[in-house]
Amino acid sequence: MEQLAAFASAHPFVTGVSASILAGLVLTSLGALPVFVLGTLRETTQNVMLAFAAGVMLAATFFSLLLPALDEAESGVGSRGFAVSGVIVALLVGALVMHLAHQYAPHEHFGPKGRENADASRLRRVWLFVIAIALHNFPEGLAVGVAAGSGDLADGLGVTLGIGLQNMPEGLAVAVALRSQGYGAGHAFRIAMLSGALEPLGGLFGAGALAISGALLPWALAFAAGAMLFIISSEVIPETHRQGTERGATSALFGGFVVMLFLDVTLG
Repeated sequence: MEQLAAFASAHPFVTGVSASILAGLVLTSLGALPVFVLGTLRETTQNVMLAFAAGVMLAATFFSLLLPALDEAESGVGSRGFAVSGVIVALLVGALVMHLAHQYAPHEHFGPKGRENADASRLRRVWLFVIAIALHNFPEGLAVGVAAGSGDLADGLGVTLGIGLQNMPEGLAVAVALRSQGYGAGHAFRIAMLSGALEPLGGLFGAGALAISGALLPWALAFAAGAMLFIISSEVIPETHRQGTERGATSALFGGFVVMLFLDVTLG
């Protein structure tokens, strides 16, 4: 409890960045550790793990980002209509930014989608995968940095635990995917850890924006929600619905959703 009180009393910028480090670097690395003993996992198992992560992200998008954004916007502008309009614009801008990033950044998926915007002679495959991970993790770090840096301990703790929880199976899935491509366990773990280290960059951006002006809070929350929603719909869910795994992936998504819903309600 003393550690939690100290965490809550820290400067919001420090809290936001620290939370993104915990959710991203620490818990992703912890989740990737079993790669040293598991070796590889069945593709159906990987899909279920990622679908669970998608469910957590989906619940966090609505209950920990969009709803607080609407409340903050309404209290700031004094009009429910203007508040929801502004939140919708920020949501769509967040989705558009992630769309543009995926449209032009070279990256690779371990699956049927393969390479996107990549010249095989110029970038090694592992770095294409790292870029893809960065595109996924930046909005997650952004969400943690904004929520934890908002000064609302309940929302910040809920998003941090929720994103950290989904980062654990995601970290293992990344490490296992690299093992399946011929990388050693140590190399696969280090790259999975690097993928988690990229998430605090988003946290730094989100917490930094709030440090500049607290008035940005509702729009930053909505922007992060739009970026997360794009990743869930465009990248994560399609990856989990391959080779007839739709039923299992859908069940896992509901599992992740209700776990995050429970965390959000009980912590809030």
